[in-house]
Amino acid sequence: MQRLWSWNNAWFRWSVASLVVLLVGSMLVGFVWLPSVHSDFTAKSLWDSICRAAGVPTTWSDANTPEKRPQSTSVVLERSMTRVSENDQVGRGATLALNCTMCHGAQGMSTSNAPNLAGQYPEVVIKQLQDYKGGKRSNAVMEQLASSLSNQDIEDLAAYYAYLPKARTAPTTYDEQLPALVRVGDPLRNIAPCISCHGGVDQKIGTPWIEGMPKDYLIAQLEAFKSGVRRNDAQSQMRNMVRAMTRDEIAELASFYAGKAGAGEHK
Repeated sequence: MQRLWSWNNAWFRWSVASLVVLLVGSMLVGFVWLPSVHSDFTAKSLWDSICRAAGVPTTWSDANTPEKRPQSTSVVLERSMTRVSENDQVGRGATLALNCTMCHGAQGMSTSNAPNLAGQYPEVVIKQLQDYKGGKRSNAVMEQLASSLSNQDIEDLAAYYAYLPKARTAPTTYDEQLPALVRVGDPLRNIAPCISCHGGVDQKIGTPWIEGMPKDYLIAQLEAFKSGVRRNDAQSQMRNMVRAMTRDEIAELASFYAGKAGAGEHK
């Protein structure tokens, strides 16, 4: 009588062969075919494919990888930044803002695809100016202008723009007619709904008001986050959200938020 686990047993040989075929097939599907169907993945080697499927970095020691780069922003958001404490701040900020009118408009509403600043949350303006000043966000004009501003100047500018009339519609809140990414995101791609941070009811501190922003500006910033060119989002929040989005989805989001402009606003 043949032993059950003997190689001479035909049933045992067939079982082992089937297991090997199943294992190889599963590895090809999980580590090669599935990663290859993602448009944002370029396989340099089988190791890249395996790491992509397993969700781990391809290298642990390269100091130039995003995980090892310097902190993307050094600004610590505090609740005190959300409040404008003195009327004098607004006056000083209005004087400083004369240098900003060419791009951001005389009343904080841009006609040149720069962001609208009228009514923007003060901590948002403070953070972005500090990031420009510290080289954490890149723009030749803004870096030059911000480099000459003191911390008090930055707070005054933020107070002024927050004081300006909010020429904008009601905040975007949950509605069945909203685009899917705005309303519910895409959990399978780890994309949170836009309104979870940019909503008007539970606005997260430091999250900008984006309704009515110029469409081209929104597209440019989302593309910059997607590619990693812009890196001043704390804990890579925006980069993680946008990385999995397609360009059509980015254009849809930009069109939606630009279309939320109120009467008289520039798109």
